[in-house]
Order: sequence, then structure tokens, then C-alpha cells
Amino acid sequence: MTHIDRRSFLKTAGAGALALGLSGRLPAEAGYASQVAAQKNALPRWRGFNLLDFYLTRPYVRPTAPKNSVTTEDDFKWMRDWGFDFVRIPMGYPSYIQFDAKGNSNKHITPEETVLFNESAVEEVEKLIYQANQNGLHVSLNLHRAPGFCINAGFNEPFNLWKDAEAQEAFYTHWEMWARRFRNISAEKLSFDLVNEPCFREDMNDQYSRKSPVPGDIYRKIAMGCLERIHKYNPDRLVVADGNDGGSLVIPELTDLKIGQSCRGYSPGEISHYRASWVYANPDDAPYPNYPGIINGKKYDRKYLEDFYKPWTDLVKQGVGVHCGECGCYRETPHEIFLAWFGDVIGILTENNIGYALWNFKGDFGFLDSGRKDIAYEDWYGHKLDRKMLELLQKN
Repeated sequence: MTHIDRRSFLKTAGAGALALGLSGRLPAEAGYASQVAAQKNALPRWRGFNLLDFYLTRPYVRPTAPKNSVTTEDDFKWMRDWGFDFVRIPMGYPSYIQFDAKGNSNKHITPEETVLFNESAVEEVEKLIYQANQNGLHVSLNLHRAPGFCINAGFNEPFNLWKDAEAQEAFYTHWEMWARRFRNISAEKLSFDLVNEPCFREDMNDQYSRKSPVPGDIYRKIAMGCLERIHKYNPDRLVVADGNDGGSLVIPELTDLKIGQSCRGYSPGEISHYRASWVYANPDDAPYPNYPGIINGKKYDRKYLEDFYKPWTDLVKQGVGVHCGECGCYRETPHEIFLAWFGDVIGILTENNIGYALWNFKGDFGFLDSGRKDIAYEDWYGHKLDRKMLELLQKN
């Protein structure tokens, strides 16, 4: 994007800014008052997708990324025309800093390098946000891998976000950079999702080490540190925190802050991640999914899902904004079982006025080019469209 384009983008995006409540607690003057009254959720019921353009953790330019990870102008138009209004951009921070291992797996990021931003890569992020906004889509900008933490682990981080002050300062610096960069974009068009699926590990570089919830006081401290940096540039910026313990748990320590909360639509994992290689060392060991039915001696049905989401639906009733930042099902789950289960998941969310973002638009969890082997695809301009899945989403 040229400098003139960027200036025009910021001017256009800033026009008509809405004073979205920074926790989902939207003030009457925000312009969403009547919508919120109908929703009984302090966040709009945004519906859309995760875009993986900057998900990979290595530095790269979007056109060189894997095909299904590059979002095109046609993709945005289809999202809009199919009735969706939201995209979440989960980013691995190495994709926009000045670090390149150049094939040397033994070269690790240093603390100093975690905050050396790559201007050309940052402009690519800006361009993607601009494209989404131009097509009427709200953007949630998220750090999937943050300095000192990633749910997937297995990366070599120089410090631990939940333990080290230096990591926390680097994390704040990232959000301050984005806040300053987009200070003139309205809250109607852009929100910030602090860190993907927080959990605690003693050793963040060991993907097999035991996970546990982040201590609530530490999560609160870091969230408040981010809010201070972000609101310095735009006090109306909407900020969202992912649920604790990998996105599954409500965060009571944050309910009094100007911050929304984000749940997940993956429970139970035996259905959503059946035969996923990053879950099972041997995919053949995965128990066969069944819904409604019994898996490994446990009953999974709509009642199970209603109980699972009750803390989140109760949070909505308390006046805290809730959104489901990720949901969906890996391509190996039999299609009819997936549709039965997912219909209940997003049905419960919809009944409680909670929006959602599918992981992803194109690819293993999406309805375009998913690679599922047990359905008849419809040709869609050279893509393979799962029409049943699309129609299920459009109904909710």
C-alpha cells in the first residue's frame, strides 16, 4: 500500500467512529444501543472467519504464503455477499518483525529482536485490514503467538509471558505499536484480541509440558498493561481477552474491566479435532466420534453443550460482551456427525446472541477447499464449496 493509500485508508476508516464500550459494555451513545437491547449481549453478534495470512510464524510476504493462507479480494466479496461481517486475523509476531532464521533452525529470537518491527510486513497487515473494511467486515486483530507465549508451544522463546517482566514489556510494546498505527480507525471497524488461548506452561518451548490456567491475578495485570498502552492512542478501542486455559474458561478477574471475552467452539475435542496430527501422535489412536452419542464412555449431546457454555451465557447476562473467536471442525470428522454437532454449537451461541468466527474460511476447517472426502462439493469459481456447511452458517 502506498503512503497516499494508507493516509486515505486511515481518514476513511476513522470517519463515523463509534464509541464502542471497551469491554463489551457499550454506552448508549455508541450507536449500537438499540441493537444491544435486542441482543442482550454487549458485543455485536459478529459472524465470520479467521484469516491465516499472518498465522505462520516465519517472516514472509503474503503472496509467498501457502495458497489457502492468502485472502483474496474475491474471498472478501464472497464473505460479504454470503452475509458475514467479521474476520479475525491471528498473527504469529515473527511474521512482522525483523527476524529471519534463513533456514537455520538453531537461530532463535532474542529479546531485543522481539520488538524490531518490519515496516513492510506491518504495511501488509494494514492492507489486509483495509481490504476487509472496504467490504464491510469488522476486523479483530489477534496475537496468536506473542512474545513469550503460544498455545501451540514448541517455539524457542527467549522468555515467558506469564513469568517475565521483559516478556510482558515486549507484549505491551506490540499492542502499543498497533494502537498507534490504527489510532484513527473507528471501533466499528477494528478491535484488538490480546493473545490467543492463554494457558500456563513452566517451559514455553516444550509443547508437551503440562498446561494449566494462567493465574487470574497475572492475567489481569497483563490485560491492564495492554489496556493502558492501547487506550493512550484510542480510548474507544474495543479490546477482547480470550478465555483462560486455552479459551475454555471465563475470566472472572477481568469482568470489571473495559474488555470483552472470547470463548471457543471446539468442545468436545474428540469431535472437533478427530485425527488431527497436532493432537494425536498417531491419528489411528483417535476414538471414533459420535454425536449425539458416547465417546470413550462419555455422553455428548446438546445438554452437554448447554452445560459447557453456561458460564459464557451467564457472562452475557452479567453485561460482559462475549464472542466466540474460533470454532469449527477438522476435515477428518465424518461430515454428518460434524453437521449435527456444529449445528448445536452455533445454535446455542445464536440463541444467546453470541457471534462466532470459523477457523477457517479456506482449508481444513472451512467450507471452501476443506479436503473432506465424504461430501459432494459444488464448484465455486475453481474452488470446492461445501454448500451444506455454508447454509448451516447462514442460518445462524
